[in-house]
Amino acid sequence: MPKQSIGLDNQLYNYLLSVSLREPEILWKLRQETANHPSGTMQISPEQGQFMRLLVQLIGAKKTLEVGVFTGYSSLSVALALPDDGKIIAADVSEEFTAIARRYWQEAGVAHKIDLHLAPGLETLDRLLATGQAETFDFAFIDADKENYEGYYERSLQLVRPGGLIAIDNVLWSGHVADPQFQDESTQAIRALNEKLHHDERVILSLVPIADGLTLAVKRR
Repeated sequence: MPKQSIGLDNQLYNYLLSVSLREPEILWKLRQETANHPSGTMQISPEQGQFMRLLVQLIGAKKTLEVGVFTGYSSLSVALALPDDGKIIAADVSEEFTAIARRYWQEAGVAHKIDLHLAPGLETLDRLLATGQAETFDFAFIDADKENYEGYYERSLQLVRPGGLIAIDNVLWSGHVADPQFQDESTQAIRALNEKLHHDERVILSLVPIADGLTLAVKRR
């Protein structure tokens, strides 16, 4: 998947970064290390990380949720924007990838804000619901296996408070969602969720063409 905003050529993309990106050094270091990882294309782009920090601060978030951590760029971005007593509940299945994330959380001084759950995402979300945490989250970010996107969305919608924000990554999927030649399971799952969200009156909706497509869904009050 693209590591820069879809549809921009390199010249325009580099200009965008040159006049807008304010990336803390710790995030730059993590981004450079991840770029050399065999699965480095899974990392969100820096302009998306900055946009998410803006959103978290805009809504005054204190308790957030992340499904899919990888090497931790998105969680570190959000953690840096949270107050010192803020909290991220982060779900991932990979000890290998999240070991990198933990190292950078520690270096950045935000490890105390992040509670990592190493288990399938649906299990973690169901456990949060079972322990009475419905409608207690201000923000949720979904960026994990696409086949379970609908399940992550439905559970996140229960977990965020009225007026809370859900951000869903990769909803343009390198343009594959608009190309009928692509009928793999991941592409079909994203298409299905995009169609569902378009008609879901439980949320206020906007799909933003930043990075690989980011859907923003605000839970109606």
